[in-house]
Amino acid sequence: MNQIKVTGTNTQAAMDENASNEVARARRETRRRLRLVFFVIALAIGFLLYKTLWGAVTYFKTVDQALSSRNILGDADFQLEGVVLAHSISRPNATTVDFVIGGSAHHKISVTNSGEPPELFQANVPVVLVGHFVGASDRFQSDQILVKHSNSYIAAHPGRVRAPNGSVR
Repeated sequence: MNQIKVTGTNTQAAMDENASNEVARARRETRRRLRLVFFVIALAIGFLLYKTLWGAVTYFKTVDQALSSRNILGDADFQLEGVVLAHSISRPNATTVDFVIGGSAHHKISVTNSGEPPELFQANVPVVLVGHFVGASDRFQSDQILVKHSNSYIAAHPGRVRAPNGSVR
């Protein structure tokens, strides 16, 4: 009878140990899953922060910078800054405006803009254009014109833009 009790106790102890191992394994699995979920959430939040912060930074190239890095830019879209030269604005049709912008080193880029320009668009006004170079030419195809209409930009970046008459803005 003692052997049966010992065997029964050993069997009970083995069952308790198996149950304990199952519980421990289930806890480890749950912790592993939680770590994986938290890692994925942290990765998603990091990606969203990166995209938000990177998208909030707006870069543009001046006429001089764009021409000096023409080969690197290829036909990729970027923002281009310059001053609309006097007597260069023409409207070949109702939805297109052609004009020339200049930079501080007397470089020029011919621009074709598709769409209606803003009301403040005129000669001798600093603009930022969104678009790309056309093929291997130095013609810039734009689909958006942003007009600089505040003196605070010029005050913050003196000497960056030179008007066609040679004055620095």
